[in-house]
Amino acid sequence: MSTTPREHDRYDYSAIVDRPRLTWPGGARVAVWVVPNVEHFLFDRPSTANTAFTMGLSPDVLNYSWRDYGARVGFFRMAEVLERHGFPATVALNSDACERYPRIIEEGRRLGWEWMGHGTTNSLLVDYEDEDEERAFVEEVLSTIGEATGTRPRGWLSPALSETNRTLDLLAEAGVDYTGNWVNDEQPYEMRVTSGRMLALPYSQEINDIPAMLEHKKSGEQFGQMIRDTFDVLYEDGARSGRVMAICVHPFLIGHPHRSKYFEQALAHIAAHDEVWLATGSQIADHYRAQVAQTETP
Repeated sequence: MSTTPREHDRYDYSAIVDRPRLTWPGGARVAVWVVPNVEHFLFDRPSTANTAFTMGLSPDVLNYSWRDYGARVGFFRMAEVLERHGFPATVALNSDACERYPRIIEEGRRLGWEWMGHGTTNSLLVDYEDEDEERAFVEEVLSTIGEATGTRPRGWLSPALSETNRTLDLLAEAGVDYTGNWVNDEQPYEMRVTSGRMLALPYSQEINDIPAMLEHKKSGEQFGQMIRDTFDVLYEDGARSGRVMAICVHPFLIGHPHRSKYFEQALAHIAAHDEVWLATGSQIADHYRAQVAQTETP
């Protein structure tokens, strides 16, 4: 057996300082997309936890019900904040949530939000040995969301950003054309797939309430400041070439009152700037591709 480390061939290295200037509609410096993760969790499996004390129990009622707050209360407070400040959302949606939380689907449709695939449940990662099983999984997620929301997803964010070596190929084969799984840039870029196309759209593990609050123990106030600070730097950098800012949140965290207060302040700060494009994932992907195509036309 070969001991040579395996490398991927999904994209070539590209230094952001060497790329053509990227522009956004209306001369915006920053395209901001907000990604609420709407998730369902199995009752008898461990998952994202507020406390480790009961994680060994089955069922873990404490942590399960803490997460369930997001679907019952937190989502709706978060949605009100986004609507109040004019932010559309691109929801990373577990397909199981379509059946479990129809009121959330109804509210997202009222607001005109976009939906992207996010697996079936966040209790299960993308970890398939069999290609046909993974292909069926992708199709199940996309078709279930399409039937519930009226629109088959174009975007994809795996639970915990998990992939097999063929996930991107199977997603592109199924019609998905952008993903947030690769958190390595501030601008979109095309990835190599066996058929179709796949754009890497900047997502974040920094401006993301789970790692910020649960792993790094940031308060709601500190997370709000992180959002503002990140935006301010990207706004300055975007004067030279456009940037993408992802704000990644989970209703069972950001929807609590003591965090929502500072989340709203951060969104108000962003919305107060003129050269900002508040967009969905598909809008960013389409504009980027159109601009690149225009640049490449002889």
